[in-house]
Amino acid sequence: MDIIELYSEFGLFTILFLSLSAFIAGFIDAVVGGGGLIQTPALLITFPKMPLPALFGTNKIAALAGTSIAAIKYSKKIVFNYRLLLIIALSCFVSSFLGAKIVSLIDPSILKPLILIILIIIAVYTFLKKNLGATETKDLPIQKQMLYGSLIGLVVGFYDGFFGPGTGSFFVLGFVVILGFDFIKASAYSKIVNCVTNLSALIVFIKQGNYLLSIAIILAICNIIGSFIGSHLALKKGNGFVRIIFLVIVSIMILKYGYDVIIS
Repeated sequence: MDIIELYSEFGLFTILFLSLSAFIAGFIDAVVGGGGLIQTPALLITFPKMPLPALFGTNKIAALAGTSIAAIKYSKKIVFNYRLLLIIALSCFVSSFLGAKIVSLIDPSILKPLILIILIIIAVYTFLKKNLGATETKDLPIQKQMLYGSLIGLVVGFYDGFFGPGTGSFFVLGFVVILGFDFIKASAYSKIVNCVTNLSALIVFIKQGNYLLSIAIILAICNIIGSFIGSHLALKKGNGFVRIIFLVIVSIMILKYGYDVIIS
């Protein structure tokens, strides 16, 4: 499908709305995670009658494209411990799969009040602790890093499979508070882990044919542009900038879950 056919089928406004949403999502996700809070609702609003798996598959294509660019950008500035990355990614992969299985057995809305409370605590803690993530605060032995990292992967990975929105932000917080990373290093690690989890989910969606390729390509391009700019600014402006964006994203998540709890 060429660009003219795409515009004629979906309309100029729809394409522009989705493109802007993907750009913003890519930017936010590259800085501190949480791009799904923007891109997923945009797809749901635009295609309310479309099957959810098709929208999720389309979203994953764009998300993987943008996250990969951010990961490459960060990898040029940050030295990774790939053993640590591997253990976190494997833990996250397993628990995310379990979370996706359990979501069919338990209504996830019953946990929204608890997540809302956790988000409020995170926001207050981050706001009051001005130096949080400004520098690396711990020098843990690699064995402890791998143990704590696997626990982060298990908990956040389960959340990713069970709920999803803001997963990258939870990874960043875990890496900062538990592993003692600064915000930039935490964001870099979260991008690599997100690439793995996005890829594993995308394989399933593609095998099932659950994606809109023409829309996915447009979203991916805009997501890549936003991700490139976001990661560039994060590396240039440093931890203070990332901390501010983190607080903004957590605040958006509080509003979202607060709305869900009150409405439901």
